[in-house]
Amino acid sequence: MSPESQSPASFNYVAEIPIATAKSMEGKYFVGTAVNVRFGEATNGWSRLYNPPGSGVNLYVNAWVISDIISTPFRVQIWFNSTPPGIIQESPFVASANTAIIPRPQPKTILQFGVGVRGFPTDGNLAFGRSGAAGTMIEEEEQGRFIFPPGGSFTVYLSNPDRPTLPAIARVAFGWWEEPIL
Repeated sequence: MSPESQSPASFNYVAEIPIATAKSMEGKYFVGTAVNVRFGEATNGWSRLYNPPGSGVNLYVNAWVISDIISTPFRVQIWFNSTPPGIIQESPFVASANTAIIPRPQPKTILQFGVGVRGFPTDGNLAFGRSGAAGTMIEEEEQGRFIFPPGGSFTVYLSNPDRPTLPAIARVAFGWWEEPIL
């Protein structure tokens, strides 16, 4: 074989690419974090991916992570298409995962959160829950299996019922992609 025939440009590659990588290459994958989600002291906190009405896209939840809760054991509830309690705030910490595309793609989905809220989400469905010890991280990779149309949402709801008088702060991160509705 000549050196020219051994160059990478002459190889025929067959590779499996993870769906999140493929969506990032297409400019459709986004990441974001809600920081300082306060709860405890008889209150709760939440963060969600909200696909607003009229967005023109379906939201595919790929991953979510809860971290930095060091003061108390905690409980997590995952709600689909619910209305969370409290004042809704928008996180500024959202970005396209593909920084090579100029101009950078902007998500239609909004990362929202609420701190020190009372009560629980209404409407929607409580899908499942998890518990964590103080100082642990909960990380789930959903691979896009949770799909939300315009007006839908994926909510991570936080509480500490075992030690409700202790204050707590969490960081909630998400990875998701969006597909146009045809």
